[in-house]
Amino acid sequence: MLKYSFLHLELSLVLVIVVSSSSHAAITRPHRLVTKLIHRDSVLSPYYNPNATTLDLARWATESSVARSAYLRARTASSLYSTVDVRGGVIPIVTGIIFLVNFSIGEPPVSQLAAMDTGSILLWIQCLPCTKCFDQLGPIFDPSKSSTYDELSCASPYCDFPFRCDKSRSCRYGENYYDNTSTNGGLALEKLTFLTSDESTTSVQSIVFGCGHINENKIGKFSGVLGLGNHVVSLPSQLGSVFSYCIGNINDPYYTHNQLIIGNGARIEGYSTPMTIYRGLYYLTLEGISVGQKRLDIDPETFKRNPLGRGGVIIDSGMTDTLLVRPGFEPLKAEVQAVIGGLLRRVVITMKPNLLCYRGVVSEDLKGFPVVTFHFAGGADLVLDIDNMFQQHGPNAFCMAVFVSDDEDRPSAIGIMAQQYYNIGYDLSGKKLYFQRIDCELLED
Repeated sequence: MLKYSFLHLELSLVLVIVVSSSSHAAITRPHRLVTKLIHRDSVLSPYYNPNATTLDLARWATESSVARSAYLRARTASSLYSTVDVRGGVIPIVTGIIFLVNFSIGEPPVSQLAAMDTGSILLWIQCLPCTKCFDQLGPIFDPSKSSTYDELSCASPYCDFPFRCDKSRSCRYGENYYDNTSTNGGLALEKLTFLTSDESTTSVQSIVFGCGHINENKIGKFSGVLGLGNHVVSLPSQLGSVFSYCIGNINDPYYTHNQLIIGNGARIEGYSTPMTIYRGLYYLTLEGISVGQKRLDIDPETFKRNPLGRGGVIIDSGMTDTLLVRPGFEPLKAEVQAVIGGLLRRVVITMKPNLLCYRGVVSEDLKGFPVVTFHFAGGADLVLDIDNMFQQHGPNAFCMAVFVSDDEDRPSAIGIMAQQYYNIGYDLSGKKLYFQRIDCELLED
């Protein structure tokens, strides 16, 4: 497997899309795509660092979550979202808990590595010729050498809002970041080949993607982004409007069974809850939180999105920890403190003094800690044990993997730590999300 680096989309960007001319009829693809997800800090990842300590990993994850929450605030608060995708005022970060997808593009195939992101709609990579490109550890795709590359025109059904035509009637996209990171290029159709969970390959023809010819990035090396958002150009929309991913033990660098399924055969199983898609994000109705058998005293209005579209609760693959607005966070924090009582000593983590942290080791000192349950509409429960709820910060300190937001306009977010040991199924047509607690190894074909 080729070695790559990837920079997650925790960037401040404005999506400005420009576009082209040629005629393409709508394409039918009743395909099923099954592929491994590569945990950023696993032995399968180009980022794997055997010398990284638990403190390093925790620090990176916390920094990543803080940056992602700032992005979500800008994304949902901007009145310009109808025409631009604003990711406001945050610094690009190459760290945090990220899941990568290894695939090849074109014929002959050229290997790439992109990040799974439920908050993005477009699959894009760097392409030759480069007016300007940043370094990436693998080869940059050259469409002129691919027999299956087909540039999209303005007449294409995919070349629609928010995409627009340029003066030459070609279909182009552009993402310009506030920190001078940017990608601009053309929309095209191409063959994608994915490595499946059993080490074989599967290919899908004529997939819409962004081919970036003018790119700038001063922070890290990466191939691109695999967007799973709800839009006609996203892979789920092109392959059947359903997808699922299963996340196993994030703390085990040797766990190799994380997987992503798009299209026919996606694991749409377990308890379901209604899902609302707003500004490209997946919103859920969180009705309450329990610790053990105790339902916490939280006003049901706490987690609702207001008439201006602010607040609410999303599920997000790009957030490491879980983020709760203060009226929902404080009762949870208080109950965790009450359960732990005087058994363990509170400590302050310098990098994030607002985290609830204790002296000890999660696996040893929290045996018997009750599960924490997030209750969603429709009777779907997300049940969190100590591995979902707490993260080790060094050899003898751990923190609750939930942090607080004092900005009630910012959505609360269910992060990837809370999603481990679950298969999460997205039915975009039926507007439902499914939770199934399972070992991902059991789902492999």
